Amino acid sequence: MITATPALSVLLPVRDAAATLDEAISSIRSQSVRHWELVAVDDGSTDESGEILRRHAGADPRIRVATTGKRGLVPALEMARAASRAPILARMDADDFAEPSRLEAQLSLLARHPGVALCGTHVRYFPRSRVRDGARRYEAWLNGHRSHEDLARDLWVECPLSHPTFAMRASVVDRVGGYREMAWPEDYDLVLRIWEAGLGLGVVPQVLHRWREGSERLSRVDSRYGPEAFRRVKLHFLSRTLLRKKEGVLVWGAGPTGKAFARSAIALGIPVRAFVDLDPRKIGQEVHGAPVIPPAGLDAFRDALALAAVGRPGAREEIRAALRDAGWVEGSDFVAVA
Repeated sequence: MITATPALSVLLPVRDAAATLDEAISSIRSQSVRHWELVAVDDGSTDESGEILRRHAGADPRIRVATTGKRGLVPALEMARAASRAPILARMDADDFAEPSRLEAQLSLLARHPGVALCGTHVRYFPRSRVRDGARRYEAWLNGHRSHEDLARDLWVECPLSHPTFAMRASVVDRVGGYREMAWPEDYDLVLRIWEAGLGLGVVPQVLHRWREGSERLSRVDSRYGPEAFRRVKLHFLSRTLLRKKEGVLVWGAGPTGKAFARSAIALGIPVRAFVDLDPRKIGQEVHGAPVIPPAGLDAFRDALALAAVGRPGAREEIRAALRDAGWVEGSDFVAVA
């Protein structure tokens, strides 16, 4: 039995993953850094997952296995976290593959940057034959982040780090309350609480994790990962942070994306002051009781938080540039939310 405290604890929730589990665990056992432990939680599997876990645990004393009934991802993660001993926690999914240098690279980043509380890596979806255009665009967006500044800028667009690549300081995760069962994505919720606490995010700008694509992924089938859930979590945390010094929101985009954000804001009691749009047919109209104005009218709403909420490719950067040119500061006066 290994008694020395490991440098890193890998949290691995498992539910009926027999087809891919062996490859996922083998990728951890093949890591270049050796002083880790893997804490696996079999969350009520009915296939051979439990047998595979026990076989690996029998062959490698760094692997520990707990078994529970079908409780769900967040309880399984919290069970694994409670059993972990290392100062750094890393995530792994039972159907993914970690490149051999992944954990070493993340430990190195966290050692070099004590202000970073959580970091990820770049990813590559596989098998490529199943990766559609939307997933390829999302992969490219994720892999476009190379620094804390990149991550902070895009924090409100979506979670800028993929959950199965997380490596994070155990003390910080404990301080902000661990994983929570909410009506929105548990990983994004954790990242936003870490950001809210004033702590840094980081990324190893190398593809060190292979992320399996499939129609059965929770993000494809569970409403907690749908567009409305993402709008709710963003507005929830904006209300607690940037909006505390602002008088409502100014929504740039009077199309479907902007209107959806406005509806979610109104439902949470956040005033929608106005919409900004370039379409002359919309300017002068009202949407949800708020006027649609041209960019030239921005100055009248300096006390609002501007939300860039558009779905057209390239429009986000155009809005950012226009707001900066008008003297608005990203991260305090405006954020991109779509």
